[in-house]
Amino acid sequence: MFLPPVQHGATVLNRELFRRTVEVIGVRVPTNSVAKFLKVVNKDLFNQPKLKNVVNDPESSNTKIILLNPKVESLELDNVSSEIKNFIKNEGLGILKHSVELNYEYWGADDIIKAILPSGVESPTSFTQVGHIAHMNLRDEFLPWKYIIGQVILDKNPKIKTVVNKTDMIDTTYRFFKMEILAGENNMIAEVKESNCRFRFDFSQVYWNSRLHTEHNRLLSMFKKGDYICDVFAGVGPFAIPAAKKGCIVYANDLNPASYNYLVENIKLNKVQDKVHPYNLDGKLFISKAVLDLQKAYDDNSESSKTSKVKNNATLQKQISYNFNHFIMNLPATAIEFLDAFKGLWKDKEALFKSLNLELPMIHCYCFFKSDTPEAEIVERVNAVLGYPLQEDMYKIYFVRKVAPNKDMFCVSFRLNQAVAFVHGSEKRKQDSVKGVPHVDDSTSVEDDDITKQVKRHKLEDQ
Repeated sequence: MFLPPVQHGATVLNRELFRRTVEVIGVRVPTNSVAKFLKVVNKDLFNQPKLKNVVNDPESSNTKIILLNPKVESLELDNVSSEIKNFIKNEGLGILKHSVELNYEYWGADDIIKAILPSGVESPTSFTQVGHIAHMNLRDEFLPWKYIIGQVILDKNPKIKTVVNKTDMIDTTYRFFKMEILAGENNMIAEVKESNCRFRFDFSQVYWNSRLHTEHNRLLSMFKKGDYICDVFAGVGPFAIPAAKKGCIVYANDLNPASYNYLVENIKLNKVQDKVHPYNLDGKLFISKAVLDLQKAYDDNSESSKTSKVKNNATLQKQISYNFNHFIMNLPATAIEFLDAFKGLWKDKEALFKSLNLELPMIHCYCFFKSDTPEAEIVERVNAVLGYPLQEDMYKIYFVRKVAPNKDMFCVSFRLNQAVAFVHGSEKRKQDSVKGVPHVDDSTSVEDDDITKQVKRHKLEDQ
């Protein structure tokens, strides 16, 4: 393949400098003999990416020029088989030098950027596409050339309209990347299709990772129509909305006001308003609030059914579930620390669970680990927060993806244990005291007054 002219050290893109003329040996062949000659010369054709083997003859409309392998450098046809030479001689074909003009449009992003960066440096052309946005994560060594790299990426990818670079780590409060625009439109409103759903959001204000598409589908495959899902860190809805489309009832939450607003917009966009209940709360508070709200919906439905003289308890259960089937906790940096919200969450409901023959929910908790023995450390951390050991046959740990050379993402899934779910306040305080946690009011239990006070306080803080 022909390489572009070297422009090492350039920080401004001058496309006119990327021009090159290549001299190639060609054979002038009558138009009606082209197919016949191509069979003979098959193994010695030009065969270069994006370039033709047969070109028009500028001197005659009755002939074509068939270009030979660039290794053939002389009119004497060195390195060409005797069969081809004899055919050319017997047919009386002409041999000539033909100029092939190459320009900026010919080369790909990788070739152009390699020609600009210092010799021997790899070309940083990889990016994640989010709608019309190319999201790059350039290392410090490439920052002097960041704008020219961005412009080349923009030029060479027709579907990309904006190129951005991550400038900092993920925001610890609201889970979005700080970034700067390297090239293209100043338009961060992305529209993405995933799992047969449409999502719209401001990429600069929310968290979205297209590389998690496979993981989203893996977890969604576990859900059945009619399941009740509680998505604690829902973002703009990559789990919640496809689950709703599948026929699940979803209570979805995100602390980030921007994520919450786009979650609401995407619920409408995908017409699942009757399936998704959105919240904008702290994760621990939401877990308690969602459980309380679902129980209230169940109780209200039961009362309504009684007044309508409906007495079949099985029918009531099918209409509204008393409890969630799954909790999704996709905040890998800190999700494990939120697991203590489940301690005593149903502390007065053990008899009711038994009477309705209900299972406690499955918890799907995501986490990051840098360890040679990640599974053992994941279990250790989960056990420490829950205050009760996971049973070996009651959990699964799934490798999601490699985030960095020494950082992996995992999902630990387990069914919540009765000893955790039904623990009473006094028992919970004993567990916390063993861990050295100072006693505070048990804000994670489903007490009407406590929850109402916390929600009001949360709303006041956001104003």
